[in-house]
Amino acid sequence: MVELIGFITIGLVVFLLITGKANPVVILAGIPVLAAFFLGYSFSDINAFFTSGLSKVVNVAVMFIFAILFFGVMNHIGLFDPVINFVIKITQGQVILIAIGTVLVGSLAHLDGSGATTFLVTIPAFLPIYKKMKMSPNLLVMLVAGSIGIVNLLPWGGPLARSASVLSVNVAELWRPLIPFQMLGLGFLIGFAGLMGWREQKRIQLGISVGALDSVNMLDKVTMQLERFAGVPKTTKNKYIYAINWLVFIGILTALLGDLLQPAFAFLLGLVIVLPLNYSTANEQAEVIKESAPNAILMASIIIAAGVFLGVLNGTGMLKAMASGIVTILPDVIQPYVYLIVGFFGLPFDLITSTDAYYFALLPIILEIVTPFGVEPSSVVYSMAIGNNFGAMISPLAPAAWLGVGLAGVSMGSHIRYSFIPMWIFSVVLLGLAFSLGLI
Repeated sequence: MVELIGFITIGLVVFLLITGKANPVVILAGIPVLAAFFLGYSFSDINAFFTSGLSKVVNVAVMFIFAILFFGVMNHIGLFDPVINFVIKITQGQVILIAIGTVLVGSLAHLDGSGATTFLVTIPAFLPIYKKMKMSPNLLVMLVAGSIGIVNLLPWGGPLARSASVLSVNVAELWRPLIPFQMLGLGFLIGFAGLMGWREQKRIQLGISVGALDSVNMLDKVTMQLERFAGVPKTTKNKYIYAINWLVFIGILTALLGDLLQPAFAFLLGLVIVLPLNYSTANEQAEVIKESAPNAILMASIIIAAGVFLGVLNGTGMLKAMASGIVTILPDVIQPYVYLIVGFFGLPFDLITSTDAYYFALLPIILEIVTPFGVEPSSVVYSMAIGNNFGAMISPLAPAAWLGVGLAGVSMGSHIRYSFIPMWIFSVVLLGLAFSLGLI
């Protein structure tokens, strides 16, 4: 009975998350609570499950809030603008260099962990260059999506934050072994961009058309989006303040890398410094916070709701019952390697399941299956995250992906057709890299 209710609960959560029938907070908290009532648990029992689940995710939720607010300020003041402008300047006129420059700028733009910000910063900057060089806008969207896939494995990115919630570990500890992988992965991504740029250069030389942009007024729309996103004028005119902002940013990264401070506290301190440094009045500071606050609160509320979801599934025994049921079906030879299989098919999974469903519904079940075979939980996370995350922005279930294709003037269908095979191949290459580094 418990096993059946567990599968129904997971199925409903995944279905509702995929179809967008309700907000993830409602789905992740509401469905398991109803399931617990159905199994005969009282309000008092469910309250205990909530307390247990909340204790596992509260640190991640707090970190999410202050990380998003901190990087929101960094983007608002244009901290990375000179670097981005320099990359754009030196790549004009060279197709391969333009492709490489796209991933470099995209990687910088994604330091705040927001896919929407990354597309808003990168695509408008490069789209005129791509049009001038007759390069495919689908290539632009694919390369920006790839940049997000590499950088999003930072502690304040979605995959590790969600995984840390499931494992009940410090997200910085989960991320630290990934640092060499991310550095090498960025190098691989640059090589991938160069290869795609070379292919694009050959296409242009052969005069093969990729079709016109969907809207002749797209640049006007892009400009309006940027103006709405940029808000008040940048504050980089004062070179001393600009330099201090960079020092604060480097200091925060150093604190995270060296495990000197808890991530949430490090970002809180950074925010406390950069807000009054760049904005002299309380009203200005409030306006800047308001720009990033909706995203921060949304992500934190989803993480907390996921704590309810995991707390109920664990407390009622549904998770263990489901894992036991799956183990009886899977051949013995496959069970220890099921996490590798899921990692291999991670990118296609992203087309049929949402990020929340992948990490909060599928990951706990896979952990229950493979842990008895001595597989490290971190290996399961790395396999599933690396295999899946690189293709997150080709999924129609990712809202930021719709923004990306809209800014580039292409359809979601053409984006998937153009990007699916190259990005899946590259995600498997990244899995091989992680295996060679001993992460998996």
